[in-house]
Amino acid sequence: MKYVTNLKWKFALGLFFVTCALHLSSSSVVLAGQADVLKVQIVKTDADMYRFSVTVRHSDEGWEHYADRWDVLDEAGTVLGTRVLMHPHDAEQPFTRSMKLSIPMYVKNVIIRARDKKHGYIGKIYEIELPQ
Repeated sequence: MKYVTNLKWKFALGLFFVTCALHLSSSSVVLAGQADVLKVQIVKTDADMYRFSVTVRHSDEGWEHYADRWDVLDEAGTVLGTRVLMHPHDAEQPFTRSMKLSIPMYVKNVIIRARDKKHGYIGKIYEIELPQ
């Protein structure tokens, strides 16, 4: 086996290993804390009123680290409504919560995202067309 004597190759190998280590450490943090939206059901209850039932999965770990809300946004990213989750759901995973919301008539599609108290909005989102 030949030893790498060229300084350029030593630097490249070192950079490769540092990059791999950073990628592995950062990806494990993201995967450990994301709140994922798994399912969304929407029922139109009036001309501009809808009932949203949203299923979220997150490995809640007590009061300091749990999924604490989910939002309904229009396609431009404007928050149309928020369902605050008042407590951890350690023993109930995934869990579903609902809310009624008035949606402007021009909105045809919505995006649902969930938030983790510790890591924020990093999980899977859900895009869905509103029923007519």
